[in-house]
Amino acid sequence: MNKFLVFAAGSAALIFSCAPAFAIESSYTAKSTSSAEVVWKKVGDFCGIANWHPAIAKCELSHGKKIRTLSLKGGGTIVERLLKWNSKGMNYSYTIVSSPLPVTHYVSTIKVVPDGSGSDAIWTGKYKAKKGTSDADAKKVIDGIYKAGMDALTQ
Repeated sequence: MNKFLVFAAGSAALIFSCAPAFAIESSYTAKSTSSAEVVWKKVGDFCGIANWHPAIAKCELSHGKKIRTLSLKGGGTIVERLLKWNSKGMNYSYTIVSSPLPVTHYVSTIKVVPDGSGSDAIWTGKYKAKKGTSDADAKKVIDGIYKAGMDALTQ
């Protein structure tokens, strides 16, 4: 019986390790001729996204500046929670608490890295499609958000 349990446990581990990941990934990098420090001054303010992302009308901070509520220009609200902040490394990570976006389990990082005399602004995220939304449709929405934001940020 013990040999059977060992075999079953090993088989289960093999099956789960070969299963596809449930998270969808998005990433967009925009190059800037500005230094990393200059770009970080724009993106590094957790609520500063309203100043550079074309879809955001307003940002309000709450809960000790750890929660931002984004009012969208076309209507709707996104609430996000800051997870990790690294000013020296010029990056922060956050998660979506609530939104009209077709995603769940969303975690994202925005970072700025030096690149020669300029810099790269990089926005990455992992998430799942909401029930009733295809992975491809969810990815298309997030990819569009990242591209619009990073391109506007580095102009």
